[in-house]
Amino acid sequence: MTPEITALIITAISIAFFHPLFGPDHYLPFIAMSKSRNWSLRKTILVTISCGIGHVLGSIVLGAVGIAAGLAITNIETIESFRGTIAAWGLITFGIVYTTWGFRQLYKNKTHHHEHFHDGVHHSHVHTHHNDHAHAHNVEQKNITPWVLFTIFIFGPCEPLIPLLMYPAAKSNLTGLLLVTGSFALVTVATMLAIVMVSTLGFSFKPIKKVQKYSHIIAGITILLCGVSIQFLGL
Repeated sequence: MTPEITALIITAISIAFFHPLFGPDHYLPFIAMSKSRNWSLRKTILVTISCGIGHVLGSIVLGAVGIAAGLAITNIETIESFRGTIAAWGLITFGIVYTTWGFRQLYKNKTHHHEHFHDGVHHSHVHTHHNDHAHAHNVEQKNITPWVLFTIFIFGPCEPLIPLLMYPAAKSNLTGLLLVTGSFALVTVATMLAIVMVSTLGFSFKPIKKVQKYSHIIAGITILLCGVSIQFLGL
């Protein structure tokens, strides 16, 4: 392995660690959805890893196609930027929809006090709108949510990866190309997973029962803000 490839691998590992660390969109959606949907630890891990792989794989495929087609790095980065816009608006749209659904769930679970008179006897009872509705669609939403996140993350670009691939590709060094790509992918996914796990397990020890009923709304707003931070703040 040449010194140049070694330097690229070290650079790839460093960037792969700090890239998701300073990009809250790499972990906040999973933390928020894990808490609001009551995902098991196993499901949280699987969803995070799957989305992380999809996130990196999208850029790897684009880079490979671009290199094979002889595209200049500026052209590939332009496509990456467009993919980033799609991902950002995907998070914004999903955040708005999920927040709206969260408010709807909050209303359905709100208790109502009713008073009645029957045969001169006064009595009252409390009920919610929650029981007036079948819940088959809730099960469907639980299955759809991870796929929505996965689709969004496929479009999410790994901009730092493309320049790293150019040198070994230009030198026709397949081994170097695989090592740089593999290092970047492994550390990126591992960092995402580590942050999600630490945050999720940390939150599990905190008393959040008072805000539990707002968990869907909080999750939706969190995802919405992640999309806004990408699209308008460049995070």
